[in-house]
Order: sequence, then C-alpha cells, then structure tokens
Amino acid sequence: MESSKIFAPQDLDRTIFAATIRPHRSLGPLGFRVMMAICAGVAAVGALRFIALGFWPVSGFLGIDLLGLYIAFRVSNSRARAFEEVVLTRLVLFCRKVTHRGEAREWRFNPLWTRLDRDLHEEFGLQRLALVSRGQHIVIAGALSPPEREHLADELGQALAQVKRGG
Repeated sequence: MESSKIFAPQDLDRTIFAATIRPHRSLGPLGFRVMMAICAGVAAVGALRFIALGFWPVSGFLGIDLLGLYIAFRVSNSRARAFEEVVLTRLVLFCRKVTHRGEAREWRFNPLWTRLDRDLHEEFGLQRLALVSRGQHIVIAGALSPPEREHLADELGQALAQVKRGG
C-alpha cells in the first residue's frame, strides 16, 4: 500500500477547492451617486429649457425618466447581494446558492459520483455549467461570463479529478 493513499482524518475534511461566485457590478456606491448627480443635472438643464420654451409638461417626463433610472440601478445593486459557494473536500462537494433576499439552498454531493456538465457553444464559449450526480442537475456560475465560467470549470474539473484519483 502506498503511503500517499493513507489519509489522516483531518486530511479528509481539508478543502481542495473553494469558490465564491458573485454577480459583477461595475458601478460602486460612489459611482452610482456621481452618475445620478450628472443625470439629474442634465435632466434639470433640459427641464429648464423646456419650461422656458413653454413645454413645461416635458420636464415631468424627464423627472420620471430619472426616477426610472434610479429604481433600475437600485434593483441591480440589490441583486448583487446574491452569491454561490462551491467547496470541495475529499468527502463532499458542497454547493450553496443564496439569493439577493438571503434565501439559501444547499446541495451536497459525493465527489466520486459527481461530474461537470458543460454546454459549450463554439462561437460564444461555455454557456452553462452544471454539477450532475445521481439524477441531480444543479446549474452553477450563472453570474459569470463565458471565459470566467470556463476558467472555473477547468479549475473545479481538475480538483474533482484529483479527488477521484485519490491524490
């Protein structure tokens, strides 16, 4: 028996792979305030111009547009609180998805029976990545771009192969 195949109990729970996947948001809180201030300034200048020309109802629509933009960015930023966690040890592949509302769902797979299912489009790259084990099919990394998703798939695939080899 090879000595590399014998594991101490603490080695069985050692994390081999871990990833936290969060949706990308290009505009932080300061950027949001600056963007809203610029848009409000442009809307105010436009509204004053329309009021001076006697078309005062148009200024109300500019305010509604500004309110719509504000609401859209607030919704987008609240959705950024969602995340996924994928953790692989020798004993378990753990996946947890947390929505922007804080609702969590968890899955545990035996890494020896789990495989990655890749939906690869030749022009657009990796479109969907899923964990498949014993009839369960869990899509992961939906918030990532195709190149990022492919990188995650390669890393997780190598880690799963390492666990299956017993290394």
